[in-house]
Amino acid sequence: MERHIETVVRRPSLVGEGAIWDSGRRVLYWVDIIGQKVFVYDPATGGNREIDTLQAVGTVVPRASGGLVVALHNGFASLDPDSGLMRPIADPERDIPANRFNDGKCDPAGRLWAGTMEFDGEPDRGALYCLDTDGTVSRKFGNVTISNGIVWSLDQRTMYYVDTGRNNVRAWDYDAASGAIDNERVTVTNEGSGHFDGMTMDAEGTVWIALFGGSAVRRYNPESGELLDTIDLPMSQITSCAFGGDDLTDLYITSACLRMSESERSAEPLAGSLVKTVPGVKGLPATPYAG
Repeated sequence: MERHIETVVRRPSLVGEGAIWDSGRRVLYWVDIIGQKVFVYDPATGGNREIDTLQAVGTVVPRASGGLVVALHNGFASLDPDSGLMRPIADPERDIPANRFNDGKCDPAGRLWAGTMEFDGEPDRGALYCLDTDGTVSRKFGNVTISNGIVWSLDQRTMYYVDTGRNNVRAWDYDAASGAIDNERVTVTNEGSGHFDGMTMDAEGTVWIALFGGSAVRRYNPESGELLDTIDLPMSQITSCAFGGDDLTDLYITSACLRMSESERSAEPLAGSLVKTVPGVKGLPATPYAG
């Protein structure tokens, strides 16, 4: 279905990523991973404030106690969005300097799940980690190529996860009380262009997946794998999506322009920009980090 695409922030982000709506502050956080920035977009003013992280930053989430938590090249850290002050929390891959954190989100219990990848995307070099609310980190599994979208089902019994290197969605039985996962299986396989990247879930329990190299966001039934909808976009490297706005009816979409030639950038003037559309379904409030 063709939809109106509104350019929200026009900028050549190298790897725009990590879009997440903060319902309390009524702002959208997102990042430029390689550009080493956290952004705070305020739709009321149209402003897009930049916070320098001085290292690659893979994802950002609100913190229930105030401020933000980020996953960086050098592990997890708290971030004060007003002062820009960062304080390290934990670095589970201190001994693997070639790796950095990529995408991640909080589970229903407020734990932050985020995965790593080798900077150039070498296969199976990363892992998925969980930062618990007490500040401890556990390694959930390895052999990850590019850790990306992660969401939990409406009944909180299933976790869905994208490793872009596999180009599918895998599911696990999930226990909210303990954070334990088991019974891994593949539920959605990309049979179109591009590669699965960031992912969000709507209020109907379906998932919206960004297509890196596919110029689109697609909606799937995460249990059956059925393709339900496609939003075509004027940029090819689509990286993440998140519902936002006061009623969670806007879908914000990030993109990248890393390694694009001058002619490719000329053909895609919005590459790296933040855009939004109205997909016709509401999203879910983001769970903040509870630690």
